[in-house]
Amino acid sequence: MSDALTARQTKLLKCLVDEYILTAEPVGSEALDKKYNLEVSPATIRNEMVDLTRKGYLRQPHTSAGRVPTPKAMKFYIDQLMEERQMSVSEEVKAKEEISRVKDDINRLMDEATRTLAETTKSLAVGTIDDLGTWQAGFSNVFQQPEFVENLRISMNLFSLLDETRRLHELFFERMTGMSPIEVIFGEDLGWSDLGFISVAGTRFRLYERECALGVFGSERMEFPRVIPVLRYFRNLMQDIGGYSGNY
Repeated sequence: MSDALTARQTKLLKCLVDEYILTAEPVGSEALDKKYNLEVSPATIRNEMVDLTRKGYLRQPHTSAGRVPTPKAMKFYIDQLMEERQMSVSEEVKAKEEISRVKDDINRLMDEATRTLAETTKSLAVGTIDDLGTWQAGFSNVFQQPEFVENLRISMNLFSLLDETRRLHELFFERMTGMSPIEVIFGEDLGWSDLGFISVAGTRFRLYERECALGVFGSERMEFPRVIPVLRYFRNLMQDIGGYSGNY
């Protein structure tokens, strides 16, 4: 049987991912039926969720009747279903002003960009350049996500990663290809067993002839509709400042 999704399954999957990002809880058929206009019965929704699980788009936590999206589902959502939430004009102006005022010093520039990225996305942000220099900001934002509060080992593993400069360099300059303006990597893609439940949205760019990257770290249900357009804006801003207008 084909693993291709029907139109109904695609609509259901989008609603389920939207709900999961919002609530951080496994999503059941009754919740989808009550909140979203799927135009089918709860029994039909359950059957479709079973099929989506078989196809590798959903998984069922042992302690819950609901289901959560897998990285396969999140990638499909990001590539084809997600409705981006753009930055407001005031957010763009504020970011540009704060970053541009230190544009003549690459280290201060990366530091300010990382701090402003964390503030804008309300997430943990990391910046790095090709000489292994790194900047980090927004550590407290991690604990706005219940996954990191409920499982402190995940938080410890994430913070340990941020202390490993060479591992961060591998992540941004080897695991991320630079072929797309924004790339998303899930922990299970990395094969790093201690980071199986995180995700990283990152962008690479050239700044004053240096290879640089900015990224946002979070759980698998990162608020991608918000984070991705913010990263795209920061990438364009940094390239404008650094005098580079071509593709990476």
